[in-house]
Amino acid sequence: MQPAPIERLVAAFTRLPGIGPRTAQRLTYHVLSRPDAEAHALAEALVQIKQLIGECEVCFNLAEGPRCVVCADARRDPSLLCVVEGPTDVLPIERTHEFRGRYHVLGGALSPVDGVGPRDLRLEELFRRVVEGDPDDHGPEVREVVVATNPTTSGEATALHIAAEIHRRSPDVAVTRLASGLPVGADLEHADEVTLGRAFAGRRAL
Repeated sequence: MQPAPIERLVAAFTRLPGIGPRTAQRLTYHVLSRPDAEAHALAEALVQIKQLIGECEVCFNLAEGPRCVVCADARRDPSLLCVVEGPTDVLPIERTHEFRGRYHVLGGALSPVDGVGPRDLRLEELFRRVVEGDPDDHGPEVREVVVATNPTTSGEATALHIAAEIHRRSPDVAVTRLASGLPVGADLEHADEVTLGRAFAGRRAL
């Protein structure tokens, strides 16, 4: 038996992904042990993130204001679009420093079993960007769409749907898919058949 405020905070933490009851309890006791200023700062940060963070009006990435930092950056190449399932997929791509184009966040992947169809994703907005370009952008037209959906059944189905529609609507636009295969440092004996098969299919000359 614990005081009601403690129980409420523990329950709130357990609703976060990957947080079980024990971890939630440890986090609650940690908050209790810290100075009042830290607890107030945490509470304020939680309130502000809900009040200030929304979706970019162009690519649907997370943004503070009408446009995200990528779409607002004039140095990014508007002729290159990278399609991802969610905002969390943008960060690892940005950390590679290999992609200098812009993004389009779908908001998920096609999954008929779960009732997710083309109309439930931001696919029409993507096709409109490919055909018409971004609003208020007088740069080059889109010449390549990099499909970076996850290598899952749903992700692959989404990639095939995107490629088919772009080829139909804009035949001159190249559609590419991120390569997949063995991760750096991995041993062959630990690779599953699907990963190893994709590594063979995507092999290149040395």
